[in-house]
Amino acid sequence: MEWHACLDEYEKLVIRMSTPRVVIDNAVCPTATLVKVDSARRHGILLDAVQVLADLNLSIKKAYISCDGQWFMDVFHVTDLNGNKLTDESVISYIEQSLETTHPDRSHGFNGLTALELTGTDRIGLLSEVFAVLADLQCDVVDAKVWTHNGRIASLIFVKDCNSGSPIEDSQQIDKIEARLRNVLKGDNDIRSARTSVSMAVTHTERRLHQMMFADRDYERKPILQHKSELPMVTVQNWVEKGYSVVNVQCKDRTKLLFDVVCTLTDMQYVVFHATIKTSGDKAYLEFYIRHIDGTPISSEPERHRLIQCLQAAVERRASEGLRLELHASDKQGLLADVTRTFRENGLNVTRAEISTTSDMALNIFHVTDATGNLADPKIIESVRQKIGSGNLKVKELPLIYHQKDEREEQAVGVGGAVLLSLGSLVRRNLYNLGLIKSYS
Repeated sequence: MEWHACLDEYEKLVIRMSTPRVVIDNAVCPTATLVKVDSARRHGILLDAVQVLADLNLSIKKAYISCDGQWFMDVFHVTDLNGNKLTDESVISYIEQSLETTHPDRSHGFNGLTALELTGTDRIGLLSEVFAVLADLQCDVVDAKVWTHNGRIASLIFVKDCNSGSPIEDSQQIDKIEARLRNVLKGDNDIRSARTSVSMAVTHTERRLHQMMFADRDYERKPILQHKSELPMVTVQNWVEKGYSVVNVQCKDRTKLLFDVVCTLTDMQYVVFHATIKTSGDKAYLEFYIRHIDGTPISSEPERHRLIQCLQAAVERRASEGLRLELHASDKQGLLADVTRTFRENGLNVTRAEISTTSDMALNIFHVTDATGNLADPKIIESVRQKIGSGNLKVKELPLIYHQKDEREEQAVGVGGAVLLSLGSLVRRNLYNLGLIKSYS
């Protein structure tokens, strides 16, 4: 009896040590909520923590990560997208419960759906062809994410059968879907690298997209369209005395930036022992002390160069160029095919897309440019909105270049000091009133 009692106490101790301890503090910092996580160290635990915060679209202003022997400690300074501290008790409770789970569930409600994975050469109208094929094959698109980078495209599309509402499990139907989509992805010049696959179970969607583009070696390809946005700066050096490789990343700050970097380091089988993340204005500075899983630092110049390329690609994949369009409409068969066909017919290229459906309502986000990768003509955007429905398709965000242009075009005129605002400036003011941006000046 005493022996069994000792075993019970030992098991309890193991559970306590392996279960992360989470403290969420709104009192210490006046500008951010502190999320503190202590846990026994294991590979991927940092990614698990960052992933929870990223899925809530929280902004990480600062972070300190340290591994002391077999113990792991992180402190994250987070806000919501409006820069406010976290006050919603349901959000705080969700963070605590998710971080305290040793092996969190990352299915995100995609059970009962069939996942389609697509990679290939990007081109104007490709998404239109993909969604047209799915509509023709009676596949209802419930959720999807599409990324493009360096002339490549990766997409994860969750579908169900239009008639039964069930996942597609018939092997002949799956073969037909794969073959039709592969032909679309091949086009005229991508016979070898176009890939399609069907799965009933998928890891975290955005992590899987990183893995797909990494496997496609997008980081080695040169961009077809040259953009003017600032490229991320990545350096990797060895600290010989301590046996670490030190990685520094400097780039424009954005949501999910830390997730994208940590995801790549984890999937490349590196372990983060210490890290410091800070932001200043719109800039982010990330420093990581890493080793291989076997405890050794980076040992060759080719490996160092490859890591730099992969981290640059990880930062760039989500930093899409172009105008953000949001579609709110009643979901119907062929909706995505119709919308993306309208984009194609008007010369708009989709650089990133997020598709979701809730209670028969579609919320679709598209980032679009013109055919050359530059900003789309506002007249074309307005024409597309009229064709799709201006009440359904709305411009939600303007790139920085629009802001700069509008500042030059703003002029004070006339009676009472009235100000004529350009279209872009007016949109920015509306976004400010909705609380979606901090200022419009």
